[in-house]
Amino acid sequence: MKTKTEGGAARTSAERLGVFGGTFDPIHLGHLIVASHVREVMHLDRMVFVPASIPPHKRGNDISPGDKRMAMIRAAVKDDPLATVSRIELDRGGISYTIDTLRALKAMHPGVQLTLLIGMDNVSDFRSWKSPEAILEEAAVVVMTRPGYEPGPKDKPWLRHMELCEVPFIGISARDIRRRVANGKSIRYLVPEAVERYIQRHGLYRQHRGV
Repeated sequence: MKTKTEGGAARTSAERLGVFGGTFDPIHLGHLIVASHVREVMHLDRMVFVPASIPPHKRGNDISPGDKRMAMIRAAVKDDPLATVSRIELDRGGISYTIDTLRALKAMHPGVQLTLLIGMDNVSDFRSWKSPEAILEEAAVVVMTRPGYEPGPKDKPWLRHMELCEVPFIGISARDIRRRVANGKSIRYLVPEAVERYIQRHGLYRQHRGV
C-alpha cells in the first residue's frame, strides 16, 4: 500500500496482514465478527484465515478433513475483499505449529508485517507453544479479550509483549454447532448461509463426535 511522506512524495509501506488460525470446524459468524473487528481496530490491511492440519492439542481424527474445512472458509469469506484463506498448514501436513506458519508466510510475502490473533485463554498456554519467543519476534501478537477470563500472574510476562483488543462477545461455538447438526436442530444465524448449505450438502456433523 502507498502512503504520503511529509513532503507529499509517495512511499510504499509494509502491508499489515492479520493471521487468524484455528480448526474452523466449522467456521461460524463469531469467527468472522471478531476477525473483522480486530482488523478495523488494529488497522490491518487484510485478514488471512489459516485452518490447521492437526492442532497440537487435538487428535487428527477429532476434526473434519482439511479440504472440507477449507471449502467452508472460502464460502464464508468469498464476498469479503479484505479476507482470504491459506491452506499453508494443510499442505504442510502433520501437527501445525504457529512459528512454522509465520515463517512460511513471511517467506511467501516478503516485507509484510504479520499480526497474529490469539484468544485470551491461549495466553496461559503460550509458554508451552513451540518457540514462543520466536513467535513474538516474527509477528505482533494481539490478544482478543474473553469475558469472564482474567489472566493469571504467570500470564503477565507474556502479556507485556502483546496487545489487548476487546472484541464483541459472541456466544457461538463450533462444538455447539456440530452438536446441533447431529441432533437435527437448525444452525441458521450461527454460520453464513453458504456454510450451512455446504454442511447440509456434504452431510457433515450428522454423528456428534463429542469434541
